[in-house]
Amino acid sequence: MSANTGVVIVVDDDEAVRASMRFALELEGLDVRLYDGGAALLAAGELPETGCLLIDQWMPGMEGVDLIARLRERRVLLPVILMTAKSTEELRRRAGAAGAELVVEKPFGDGVLMDGIHRALAPR
Repeated sequence: MSANTGVVIVVDDDEAVRASMRFALELEGLDVRLYDGGAALLAAGELPETGCLLIDQWMPGMEGVDLIARLRERRVLLPVILMTAKSTEELRRRAGAAGAELVVEKPFGDGVLMDGIHRALAPR
């Protein structure tokens, strides 16, 4: 595990994205848990006290922003990075209101995602 602490929880309905995220994050020395959607994460029970969430916006059944709101209702206060194929001002506003700290656009470039993850995992 890296100097950062906690678990990186990836929620994305695309199996290839989950696999590539696991590979990239584990190369960074991070502990990774994968979920294929909001319902799976909510059903998982208790989440770790430290770490961060990477949540895809466009998933069947429950959009990422709605999942963030449900997690906040459950008092899950882990930092959230929302991933999307297309970021709009409206989506960034909704994500921020729900509790996301960062919205990143796929495909990820220039280290934006990893920088966001390291910031989210840094002691507060």
